[in-house]
Order: sequence, then structure tokens, then C-alpha cells
Amino acid sequence: MAQKKMILDLDTGIDDAMAIAYAVASPEVDLIGIIGSYGNVYVEDGAINSLKILELLGVTDVPVYVGLSHSSESDHFDRMPISAQIHGENGIGEVELPEPTRPVETGDAIDFLIDSVKQYGKDLILVPTGPLTNLDAAIKKDPSITKEIGNVTIMGGALTVPGNVTNVTEANIQQDAAAANRVFISPLHLTMVGLDVTLRTLLTKKETQQWRDLGTKSGEAFADIVDYYIKAYEVTSPDLHGCALHDPFAVGVAINPDFVQCLDLNMYVTTDDKYYGRTIGDPARLSEPETNVKVAVNANVDAYLKEFMSRLGGLFKQN
Repeated sequence: MAQKKMILDLDTGIDDAMAIAYAVASPEVDLIGIIGSYGNVYVEDGAINSLKILELLGVTDVPVYVGLSHSSESDHFDRMPISAQIHGENGIGEVELPEPTRPVETGDAIDFLIDSVKQYGKDLILVPTGPLTNLDAAIKKDPSITKEIGNVTIMGGALTVPGNVTNVTEANIQQDAAAANRVFISPLHLTMVGLDVTLRTLLTKKETQQWRDLGTKSGEAFADIVDYYIKAYEVTSPDLHGCALHDPFAVGVAINPDFVQCLDLNMYVTTDDKYYGRTIGDPARLSEPETNVKVAVNANVDAYLKEFMSRLGGLFKQN
């Protein structure tokens, strides 16, 4: 049993599925729960996807909670067509996995997060890889968690590269920029793993073929799921020559910060119409000597990919 505990906050599409696998395969942490979010899919569908992926990996004791279903600024969520194009209508590359044998948890996801912070404190790692709506709600309900939680590493934002929704906006931040801004300007210390580095961590069919060659159920299923993702990237981002490991890279950095080099900044998120969702330095806190956000701006790609393939390959061999 590991000392460090991890909670994933996911809108479970394809890279989220790889994030689950990376967390499960990492001996440094115990995955103690998954909180569902909206984005790649609707929140209920994402929670079911998380259960399916866990069972595919032979994990039956990690609870999955349904988090908030829409942004703090709206009363509903409409899935973007591009999300279905990239992740498939079902969120996992149109691969049909068995229905989970257990249900999602009936408890409140926000309370689960707060209670976990109270229980584990500095030993708790939270990795949100979707909108920051759930984390924002938890901070609003109990502001003290901002100073108690050990590690918050988000996948979201873009500082030194263009966004993937607009020229300045990354998708996870764009889904709820107001919530993201409240998180960024809170006392919480976090690491932002954004497009600046995730677009450098690319997977190709050469790697998925290695999973397929294992001849296991999980290896073949993940190869099928990620091959769909790679094919979608060939259409939407042909210059990349592979699919970006957005969410699993955030999990990797949460466990091993040496995978990235960071800038220490005070950040905020703009919510005006022109630059909605831009993650940038906070002009109101430029002169403050202490900073609360580490922004990953460079990555040790080779070291991470070696670890990624080793951990997932080892996991898939067993299932």
C-alpha cells in the first residue's frame, strides 16, 4: 500500500482512459477514487466509461462518483461535435466494453473530495483532467482544503502555445473559465500541465501495436481505443504525427515532477468575451513575491514515454 493517495477527476474519453491505466499501474500511489466530469462526454457516460476501464484492468475496488454535470455559469451542458469526432460517440473510440458489474457511487462527489483531503492531507494527489467545476465547488464548500491538499496537478490551459478551442483557449479551461479562474486565484498551489507540454508527448500505432502483440484482453482493447484516437488526430492535427497524451501526462507529472520544467507564476483565467478562457499571468499579482502556480513549459518526452510504455505494458500483460 502506497503512502500517497490519488483521486482522478475525469471526463472519461480516450486519453482519460490512459490516465486511469497510468494511475493503476503506478506503485507510488493508490488510486482511491474517480470523480466524473463533463466535457469529452456527458458526466453520466464518463462515469460508466471509468467503471468499464477499471474492470478491463482488473480493478474492482476503486469507487467512481458522478460529479457536477455542467459549468458553474450554465444550467446544462452540450457536448461539442468535435469531442465525438475525437473520442467516438461512446467516448472510448467506439470500442464496446462489457457493462460494468457495479454501479457508480450514490454519495456526493464533492463531499468525497473534501473528506479525502481531510483524511489524507498532504499525502493526497488530485489530478483534474477535465473542467475545474468539481474542484471549484469543493473549494467553495470548504475553502480550507486549498491549504491542506498535498498536490493538485491539472491538465488544462495554454501559456506559450495557441489553444485548441480558440487561439488562446484550451478545451478544459474553456468549459468553465469562471470556475478555473476561481481555482487559479485561490490560495491553492497547483501545477498546470497544458498544451505547452502535452502536445509534445505523442503516441503512434507503433506503440499501440506493442499492446496488441501482448495478446491480452486489455492490451487489444486499449490498442483499438487509442488507434481510433490516432486516426482522429490524423484528421484534426495531421502535423503532429500521433495522438497527444494529454491526461496521462498530467498523471505522470503529478507522480514525477521531473518530467517537466516549470515557470512559477501567479495566474488567472480571463472571462471576457474576446479572450474567454485564456490562462495567463495575473496582472493584479505581478509584484507578489510568492507564486501559487507552476506552469509546465518544457518536457522530458523520452523519459516519460519510456515510463508510460513500461507501466501500461506491464499492466496489460496481467489482464
